Amino acid sequence: MNLKKVAMKNKNNGVWIGVDQLQNDPSYLETNKNEFTELPVVDTLSKQGAMDTEASRRDFLKYLGFGLGAATLAASCEIPVKRAVPYVVKPDEIVPGVATYYASSFVQGGDYCPVLVKTREGRPIKIEGNTLSNITKGGTSARAQASVLSLYDTNRLDGPYRVKEGKIQRSADRNERGPSWEEIDGEIMGKLTAGSSIRIVANTIMSPTTKKALEDFKVAYPNTEVVMYDPVSSSAILEANQDSFGQAVIPAYHFDKADVIVSFDADFLGTWISPIEFANQYATNRRIKKVKGAKMSRHIQVESHMSLTGSNADNRIMVKPSEQGAAIVALYNAVAAKTGGARVSGPNLEGATAGKIEKVADELVSNRGKSLVVSGSNNKGEQILINAINNMLGNYGNTLDFNAASLQRQGMDKPVQDLVKAMSAGRVDALFVMDGANPAFDLPNAAQFREAASKVGLKVSFSMVPNETVALCDYVTPTHHYLESWGDVEPKRGHYSLIQPTIAPIFNTVGRPGSRQTEESLLRWADFDMMSVMGGADSTAVATKSNPYYEKSKEDVGAFIFNYMKQHWQENLFLQQTGFATPKMFWDSVLHDGVFVADYTGEAPAFAGDVNAAARMVRKPSNAELEISLYETVNMGGGVYSNNPWLLEMPDPVNRCTWGNYLAIPVGWDGGNEFTSFMGLNPDESKGKADMVDVTVNGTAQRCTVVRQFGQMQGTLAIALGYGRTETGMLGRAIGNNVGVDVYPWTSYDENGNVQYYATVDSVSEKVAEEDRFACVQYHHSMGLTGEDPETGEEINVDEKTVMTIGEGYQGGLTNRSIIYQGNLSELEDLSHHIEEKRAEAQKLNSHTLYPYDEYKEQVYDQGHHWSMHIDLNACIGCGACQVACIAENNVPVVGKTEVARHHEMTWLRIDRYFYGDYENPNVVYQPMMCQHCDNAPCENVCPVAATNHSSEGLNQMTYNRCIGTRYCANNCPYKVRRFNWLDYTTADLFGANEYDLNGEEAIPFGADNLTRMVLNPDVTVRSRGVIEKCSFCVQRIQEGKLTAKREQRKLRDQDVKTACQTACPTGAIVFGDDNDKEGILAERLDNPLNYLVLEEINTQSAVRYQARVNNKNEELDA
Repeated sequence: MNLKKVAMKNKNNGVWIGVDQLQNDPSYLETNKNEFTELPVVDTLSKQGAMDTEASRRDFLKYLGFGLGAATLAASCEIPVKRAVPYVVKPDEIVPGVATYYASSFVQGGDYCPVLVKTREGRPIKIEGNTLSNITKGGTSARAQASVLSLYDTNRLDGPYRVKEGKIQRSADRNERGPSWEEIDGEIMGKLTAGSSIRIVANTIMSPTTKKALEDFKVAYPNTEVVMYDPVSSSAILEANQDSFGQAVIPAYHFDKADVIVSFDADFLGTWISPIEFANQYATNRRIKKVKGAKMSRHIQVESHMSLTGSNADNRIMVKPSEQGAAIVALYNAVAAKTGGARVSGPNLEGATAGKIEKVADELVSNRGKSLVVSGSNNKGEQILINAINNMLGNYGNTLDFNAASLQRQGMDKPVQDLVKAMSAGRVDALFVMDGANPAFDLPNAAQFREAASKVGLKVSFSMVPNETVALCDYVTPTHHYLESWGDVEPKRGHYSLIQPTIAPIFNTVGRPGSRQTEESLLRWADFDMMSVMGGADSTAVATKSNPYYEKSKEDVGAFIFNYMKQHWQENLFLQQTGFATPKMFWDSVLHDGVFVADYTGEAPAFAGDVNAAARMVRKPSNAELEISLYETVNMGGGVYSNNPWLLEMPDPVNRCTWGNYLAIPVGWDGGNEFTSFMGLNPDESKGKADMVDVTVNGTAQRCTVVRQFGQMQGTLAIALGYGRTETGMLGRAIGNNVGVDVYPWTSYDENGNVQYYATVDSVSEKVAEEDRFACVQYHHSMGLTGEDPETGEEINVDEKTVMTIGEGYQGGLTNRSIIYQGNLSELEDLSHHIEEKRAEAQKLNSHTLYPYDEYKEQVYDQGHHWSMHIDLNACIGCGACQVACIAENNVPVVGKTEVARHHEMTWLRIDRYFYGDYENPNVVYQPMMCQHCDNAPCENVCPVAATNHSSEGLNQMTYNRCIGTRYCANNCPYKVRRFNWLDYTTADLFGANEYDLNGEEAIPFGADNLTRMVLNPDVTVRSRGVIEKCSFCVQRIQEGKLTAKREQRKLRDQDVKTACQTACPTGAIVFGDDNDKEGILAERLDNPLNYLVLEEINTQSAVRYQARVNNKNEELDA
C-alpha cells in the first residue's frame, strides 16, 4: 500500500484542487502535510457571528469539503471498489468530480448492512449495497440509506460534556469549545477504582473487536458486566434455542429453499432479525420468469394487524395477539398427529381458525424438508414449540441450520431487569451506556430504570446525540459516527465485515475536542498500554497530556483503533482461513472487499427441548373485547432513528402515514355505499381528516390519531413503537422531539421476564379532537376489494360500490383501468391472456392518435440509447429503501408534517399500496411510481416556457432555471409524479423569508444548516421555491456511465448505468437500462408476457414496464 502511495506522488502535478493550492498558499501547504489536522479556518469559525455571511458558508464548505478530503482516496468510480487503502494512509490529493467508494458496514444495534460509501470531495453522500456480501447480496434498507444523513446531524455532540440536572453543560454559543478529553478522562478515572462495580449497557454487540476491548477493560475492572438488550426484543428465541439446542443464538434461515413459509407474527421482510437478507431470499422463490410451469413459494402469515410481511403473504390467518400461543399449540399438535409425534396440552384455538391451522399443517407435512416455520413471539414456550415443529418437519439442515447462526440479536431481557434491581439496591458504582442504547426510553419500566439510575454514583453515555438516557448521566463522551470509525462486524458465525472510515471525524478537525470511539475511551480509562499496539514504547499513564499517544492521536485520529483491530484480525481471524499465505495479503483483501467468510463448519445440534413444559408457558387467550399490538416499523425501529428526517418523512408502507405513529382501527362493510370503522371513527379520512381518541392501556393513557386499516382484525388495534421521543437533540434543533406518542409503557413482562408487545385495552374514548395535520400520502387504498352483495348474493367489488360520494359507483370503475394486474398462480395463463387482450385493446385505441410515435421511434428512439425501467411487482415488498435512496441521490427535500398534510410532499418516487381481494382480509400489491418518462408526455405539451422537454434518448427533462411554476405540467400528468416547491425547503434562494422549518426548530431551518448541506450530491441541482421537479432516471448516473465508457474507449454495456432505486432494492425488483440493447438483464425482463404499461389506454407511451402481481393463495384457507 505504501508502494501505491509512492506511485501516486507527483503523478498529477498539473492538477490543482483549489485556489490555495494554485497560489501555493503556505497555510494550505501546511495543512496538506498531515492526514488529520486542525483546519486554518477553525479560529475564524470559533468567533461569534463568523458563519453569518454567505462567504463564510462557502469557506466552511470549502475547508470541510477539501480539507477533509485527506480522508479519501482518488480511486476507480466503479462499484465494487477496485482498491481500498487504509484510512491512515493519506492520499496526496483528490480530484473534484471523481467519486471515491469505501467498503464499510452499516451497524446500529442488530441492524446490519454491508455497504459501499460514495464520497465526493471528501464528503460521504450516498450509501450503496456491497454486492460481494453473501448475506445481503448488495441489497440495502431504508435505515441504511438514511444513515448518511445522520453523519451530518446538527444535534451531534462535538466533544465530551458534563451533564447536570438532566441538561448537557453546553454553551448556547455553538461555536464555543467545551471541556477537553483530558479533563473529562481525568474526572471519570478519578471516580473509578479497581473494585468498582461497573455495568455496561448496550444493544446487541456484533463487533469482535469491541468485545475484545470490553475484555481488556475487565482486566482493569474485574467487577464489570456487560448487559445487552434490544429495544424490540428477541430474548425468548435465544432462551428457547439455548434450551432446545444448547446455543443461545438464532439459526440461519433459508427462505429461498422453502416451498411453504408459515410466519407467526414475524415481520421478516420488514424488521425481524435480518430483513435485507431474508427479503433477498424470499424474492428468489417469488419471481415468475415464465408463464408455463411457473412455480413460487406459498407464504402464510398468522397475525392480527397488517404487517409489511403480512401484506406480502398469499394467505393471512387473523388471530388475536393473545391467541398466538394457542395457534402455535394447535399447529404443533396437528403436525405431531401427522408425523407420529406426541400431542401437548395447551390453550385451545376455537372456531374456524382451528380448521385453517389444520390445513396449514397438511401443507407443511406434504413439504417436509422444504418448509419453514418462524415466529416473532417473545414467549419462550412458543419459540420452543416452533423449534419442535421445524424438527418434526425435517427442516433443520435444509431450510434452517446453525452453521452460520445469526448473531444479530443477542440482547436478553432478564439481565437488564437484574440491573435495575442492582442499581436500586445501590450495588452499582458506575453505569456506562453504549451509543444507541436508550433504556430510559425503550424499556417497559423505563420510569423504574430512571429512578434506579439516580442511585448510581457515576453514569456515562457514549451516545453521539442527546437522548433520554443521556439526560440521566453525569457525562456524555460521544463516539464517532460509523462513517468516521474503524470497526468490524460478525453478523453471522464465520461471516465478517469491516467498518472503514470515509471521512475524518468532523468535529475533531474543526478545532473542537470532537468525538472518540467508545473502545478507545474504555481502554484509556482502563490504563491500557496503547503504545504497545501502536508499535511504540511502553506507557502506563494514558491520562496525561505528556503521554506520547495523546500527541500522536491528534495527528492520526483513529490510528490506535485501526492498529488494535488489525492486530486482533491477524492474530485470530487470519487463522480461520486458508486462502491467503500472509496476514498482509489477507488484510489487504478484506480492506478491498469489505467482507470475509471464514472456513467454519459446526456440528448440527439435535433438538432436546421439553415441549410439554413449553406448552405450559405459552400465553393464554384473553377474554377481553379489545386487544392492541405494538409493533416495530421499517423506518423508525425502536426509536433510535427518531432524529433522522429522511426516515421521519418516509411513509409507513402499510398505512401510508408519516411523521408519527397512528392507531390502526379495523374497517368493515355493512352492505351499503360506505365502509364502516371501529366506533365510527374517521368517517372523513378520504378528505384528509382524522379523529383523535384517548386510549388507556395498563393504566397509562395516550392521545392517538386514528387511521383506518384494511386487514386489521376486528376486536384489535395496532400502533407502532419508537415514537414519542422527548430528547432527540439540542434545544431548538431537535427535529424528532414529540413526534407521535410513546407506547413503550404499554408493553409488559411475562412470567419468564420477557417483554410482551401486546396488551389488553382498558378503554378507548369517543373522538376528543381532530388531527389538524393528518400526514397521510394516500387516501385511495384499494383496487378490487371484494365482498358478497347482500341483495343479490353475488360477489362484487365493494370498493367500486362505495367509491362515490353520492350513490354507488359502477362495477369496473377501478379495476378496468390498467393500473394493477394481479392473479393467482393457478390461473397464470388466464392472467397472461387477459393482459394481452387489454394491451391489444389499448394499442388499437391508440392507433387512431395523431401523434406520430412510430415515426419518432423509428427515426429517433431506435437509433441510440432509449432508457427504460422494469419493475417486478412480485418482487417488490414495499420496504421503502428505493424511496430513501432517491432522496439521498437527488437532493430531494423533506418538508415536514404540516406540508405533508397539505399534500406538498416532494418525494420523486412514491410506493403506492393497493388492497385487493376479500375486504375483511385483503391481499396487497406495492407499486413504485415515479416519472414514467413518457414518449408522448402530456406534461411537455402544456408548459408555456418549454421548461419540460423530451430528449432523443427518451428522457423527460426539466430545465429548472426556465420553470416559472405554472404547474400546468403537474395538473396534466396522469401519474401525479411531478412535485412543486411551494416553499424554499432547501434554502436554495437568497430570501430568508422563504425558508421553512420541519418541526419547530428555532436555531436555523434544517435545510439551511451548513453541516446538513454537506450531504448534498454535487452532481444534482438543488432546486429553489417555485420550481417543479421529478424523477430524472438519475440522469447524472447516465452521464457518468457514458463518460466512463468513453474514457475506456468502449461501448456502454448493460448495467453500466444503475439508478439509485435499483441499487438500493434488496430484492432486485427494479432494473434500469437501454431497451435498444437486446441482450442483458433488462431485455430479459422486458420479454415477460406479464408486463404492462400503467394507463396504456391513454397513449402516453411510458418507459416504465410493470410485471403483474401473482399470488399463490390457498383458497381453502379463506373459506
